[in-house]
Amino acid sequence: MTAAVMTAAVPLPPIASLLPGGHEIVLPIVLPLVAGALLLLLEQRASRWVPVLSAAAVAGLVALAMQLVAQADHGAVQPYLVGNWAAPYGITLALDRLSALMLLVTALVAAAALTFALAGDDRRHETPSRHFHALFQFQLMGLNGAFLTADLFNLFVFFEVLLAASYGLLLHGAGRQRLKAGVHYVVFNLAGSALFLVAVSLLYAVAGTLNMADLANKLPLLAAENQRLAQAALLMLLVVFAVKAALLPLYFWLPDTYASASAPTAALFAVLTKVGVYAIVRATTLFVPAGLVTGESPLLTALALATLVLAALGTLAAAHLRTLVAYLVVASAGTLLLAVGLGSERGLAAGLFYLVPSTLVACAWFLLADRIAAARGGTDLLLPGLRPAAWAPLGTGFFIAAVAVAGVPPLAAFMGKALLLQAAGNTPWAGEVVAGVLASSLMVMVALARAGSALFWESGGAPPPGVPDRVTRPGLAQAATGGALAMVVLCAVAAGPIAAYTAATAAQLFARQGYVQAVLGARPVPAAIDVRREMRERGVSK
Repeated sequence: MTAAVMTAAVPLPPIASLLPGGHEIVLPIVLPLVAGALLLLLEQRASRWVPVLSAAAVAGLVALAMQLVAQADHGAVQPYLVGNWAAPYGITLALDRLSALMLLVTALVAAAALTFALAGDDRRHETPSRHFHALFQFQLMGLNGAFLTADLFNLFVFFEVLLAASYGLLLHGAGRQRLKAGVHYVVFNLAGSALFLVAVSLLYAVAGTLNMADLANKLPLLAAENQRLAQAALLMLLVVFAVKAALLPLYFWLPDTYASASAPTAALFAVLTKVGVYAIVRATTLFVPAGLVTGESPLLTALALATLVLAALGTLAAAHLRTLVAYLVVASAGTLLLAVGLGSERGLAAGLFYLVPSTLVACAWFLLADRIAAARGGTDLLLPGLRPAAWAPLGTGFFIAAVAVAGVPPLAAFMGKALLLQAAGNTPWAGEVVAGVLASSLMVMVALARAGSALFWESGGAPPPGVPDRVTRPGLAQAATGGALAMVVLCAVAAGPIAAYTAATAAQLFARQGYVQAVLGARPVPAAIDVRREMRERGVSK
């Protein structure tokens, strides 16, 4: 029965597939959805199997994401028609190099965060903490769906799925500070969701479609009286994406939210800002008119530069390590959007290269900050105190993470910033970009040096009040933190292949007709069984 079964639209390139017909494209959505639903059932009936199923689902997601990167690197955009309805009328997913890269980064971050959670942080008994694993899987479902969808309305749907799960994850472990930050986070994102609905409604009213490939064809052909309305809708849409990406002046919700979240939750949240960056990249390279906010328009470049510099100032002013790390996430988002704002293929390739190590190091930082705070009696104040008992491994991890996030050689973030400065050299904003990136990097280095000195070098003062450590399996926590840092180092080792992949990704994004033709040219596959014909034959035979 064709309407009840999801089928692939076109044959895949000649590369080994996990499933016949290319159904693996939808698995990053289906796998966490099914796992989350099963986890809700197991919580009441067989709770000991909950962490096993959750870990197995994330491990499967990592393997699946690696397979999809291999498929996407073959060069073809691979559409998938959900329900076997052709675009733009049905729900369409699309796998290209960018979406595959985001799926892999998300899966790697999820693996580190979940491993850390299994060390004991997932076994809290407050509501909604007992649903941690199910919410974790639903968060992954929303993230993966946002990266794969080819339709703006379904992008809104997946945004709401990941946001609904993030509301629960943010309150994991309860506490007054988390509740306060959660209220601000929920209110701000609900306002963004309302604006998203207004934007897509207005866009549908003037264009008659929300399929992104179809919008790329129809928006340039709109009548003059509808062009202004379409531009207003697109600008509102970009404001929504800027909220998710934490772009100035819409980033004020992020520092308190990320600083108050539990370590595995904050580590997974490192991907949330990248959803906003991804949406801006997809929109500006596909259906937003060139020059509206990128390229010759200085709007996105100016806001990204301001975000980067103010976030660096925030790291200098931070009194807590977790707050400092939260501002590092904002600085990372500003750097990425600065690369997008240049409006060039080289700039975008540099930004995508920087995205990989910056996301992984943000994940590592949140896990590391939790271990440092636990070793200091539960406090992460950046003041001299008793030196942590395990100061040598923690200090080594701090040094590696600091070098990575500050963009210092030889780690990959330095290469990403170097590529960005090189791409900015041929633009009118070359001076401002070079000054902003170098000044922000210097401020981040000073902030991290100050923090490291207070945490690991200076000593004295009264012992901090002892706070029970939630981690009951320190080996798993150390493995998760060390694994995240190891992935950051491996990004430098694999810098060549990553740079080649991201350069090909940027080229594919700027050649947007390939995406448009693949999505709109996908055709439903013939039904294996023609139910109507069978019914007619049976009616005749009777």
